[in-house]
Amino acid sequence: MRARIYLPPKSAMQSGLARTHRWVLEYEPEHKKIRDPLMGWTGSDDMRQQILLSFETQEAAIAYAEAQGIPYDLEISPARTCKPKAYADNFRVDRKENWTH
Repeated sequence: MRARIYLPPKSAMQSGLARTHRWVLEYEPEHKKIRDPLMGWTGSDDMRQQILLSFETQEAAIAYAEAQGIPYDLEISPARTCKPKAYADNFRVDRKENWTH
């Protein structure tokens, strides 16, 4: 019963950074998934895969895991960098590349 603690990445379907500032504790699967031979569905009898706990800080998530005796892996993602862009930059005179339609 190992868990991983991480900051969730931004979804590809969202433009903002909502729901990416809370740390998540998620259990790793103990058993592999089972494939139903008749319907082709996949399933598992591991109920801990459905548990997702969120915390305000990394320290709170670590404290919870240590208090419950849960071994954990801490995944620290690289810092996000935001390169500011402006629509007017597409039409600047000193552009490096040619502008094409």
